[in-house]
Amino acid sequence: MTDKIFTLPVKEQITATVSLRQLDQLPVVVVEHPKARAAVTLQGAHLLAWQPAGDQPVIWLSGNTPFKEGVAIRGGVPVCWPWFGPAAQPPHGFARLLPWEFTAHEENEDGVKLTFTLTDSDATRQHWPHAFKLIARFTLGEECKFELESQGDFEARSALHTYFEVGDIATISIRGLGSHYIDKVLDGITAEHSGDLVFTGRTDRIYTQPESHSVITDPTLKRTIEVEHHNNRDVVAWNPDAELSRNMADMPDDGYKTMVCVETAYVTEPVISKAGAPAKMAMVIRSRKLRG
Repeated sequence: MTDKIFTLPVKEQITATVSLRQLDQLPVVVVEHPKARAAVTLQGAHLLAWQPAGDQPVIWLSGNTPFKEGVAIRGGVPVCWPWFGPAAQPPHGFARLLPWEFTAHEENEDGVKLTFTLTDSDATRQHWPHAFKLIARFTLGEECKFELESQGDFEARSALHTYFEVGDIATISIRGLGSHYIDKVLDGITAEHSGDLVFTGRTDRIYTQPESHSVITDPTLKRTIEVEHHNNRDVVAWNPDAELSRNMADMPDDGYKTMVCVETAYVTEPVISKAGAPAKMAMVIRSRKLRG
């Protein structure tokens, strides 16, 4: 799926390395830089792809997801805001379903920076009564940095719902999540575990005392993916496993085998934005080859 994005016809060549293309109904900003290639849709400021030079795709994207206006994209990095999960409608908030404005870009020898903005409108006020400005900033090169800033006077919950590409869910492990978690598969009970997280079935956990770095070790693809979390409260780990994957129309039946979500999040408590004191949350992703 990722390769298809980079073969789309160019509608507008914005700079030497940044272009605007069309993926079915969705405009997409495509980056092809010596350090990395990447793609972000205007709908949702949704990161579809990031691949450092010489590496395999780091971000997982479903081959079954429709790229339709107002329809959630399965994979990439959905922006869940101003709520998480089914707390209200639409699930995971409205930010991922609305068109954002592409407001700034710059590039240098190290990579490309893209900025997208969403402000309150009649459409957002149907769901949420607050005035706001939401800014998504991407720095795309050998590392991928994604910062989400919310301006206004309100409380919100949010997550950078990142889907990572893995070789085999049965062989990966994740460290740095902490031990205490809320198990959403088991109706929200709280539990603890020690050591790395491994996947033996459907997993949906909110880790409430995470470390600042989560590390996915992937022996199949012979790499680690490090996620550095900033200004977050929680980290969510999710994989649907076989049965749920088969019941999701926008995911291949075996899609669960090659993806895992590790989400920088603020969900067990609200994050507060005040006038002159915007709320910020960010992650930095690094992919490294396994030694030995």
